[in-house]
Amino acid sequence: MDLVNHTWTQSFLLAGFTTTGAVRPLAFLGTLCIYLLTLAGNLFIIVLVQADSRLSTPMYFFISVLSFLELWYVSTTVPTLLPTLLHGCSPISPTLCFVQLYVFHSLGMTECYLLGVMALDRYLAICCPLHYHTLMSRQVQLWLAGATWVAGFSAALVPASLTATLPFCLKEVAHYFCDLAPLMRLACVDTGWHAQVHIAVIGIINACNLVLILGLYGGILRAVLKLPSAASRAKAFSTCSSHITVVVLFFASAFIVYVGPPESRPEGTDKLIALVYTFLTPFLNPVIYTFRNKEVREAVRRVTQSIRALMKRP
Repeated sequence: MDLVNHTWTQSFLLAGFTTTGAVRPLAFLGTLCIYLLTLAGNLFIIVLVQADSRLSTPMYFFISVLSFLELWYVSTTVPTLLPTLLHGCSPISPTLCFVQLYVFHSLGMTECYLLGVMALDRYLAICCPLHYHTLMSRQVQLWLAGATWVAGFSAALVPASLTATLPFCLKEVAHYFCDLAPLMRLACVDTGWHAQVHIAVIGIINACNLVLILGLYGGILRAVLKLPSAASRAKAFSTCSSHITVVVLFFASAFIVYVGPPESRPEGTDKLIALVYTFLTPFLNPVIYTFRNKEVREAVRRVTQSIRALMKRP
């Protein structure tokens, strides 16, 4: 294709979801409410872990790191989702589009690594209880948390930079945020090679972390089955169930969108699946990880009592 005949437009157009009439304001308000609840729930977890000393454990430290990540993750896509729900196609500048692409994938890969670290934490807690606090010291926790962010933001440079350097002929992005596949469909050149690189990078990172998580949980399962009482086995499994739920939601949707063949999915399916890991998972994480947890309910009670006591002081 002759690239000389193609002129670059000043902005992309995010198509978003097709909503009409009275559905538009309802979809907008519903999404906005869920977004605000997501922010409140994850902020609540961060504050609670910092406020209650009994939650100063590696498990809750990593949960608070995940909540911090989810605040940014959901805030990367919702600001472009809301205008498309209310007004339909919404313009976005190329600079903002590629920044959103990079930050979104950086946070996604960071979460992928973080879920692996959280599985390692559960493995050490259950399989090496006598050495757990030595192996998972505060310094190790900080190092592991920092490493996940560095690894995530480094890995995302490859797919984001390759996509940003493509020549584009079209401008309507068939999505509610700037993602790899919808942007590559707008290019003036064949992007088969780029797609293979994207699948290799994202697929290898997801697969390696998933294999690590499955291997760690295999070790956890063997250790739990050796416990003498049913109560101790149930308690051990309960500390892992929340993490397993999030792992299934995150990896299943990520593999379908970024690793599976796009031609096997009906048009528009990617946008719906993307809602799972960009919107639904950040919203459910506070519920899955903490709100149904007895330790968290007790921590809420202790913090509430402390606040009441402070308010009653003259």
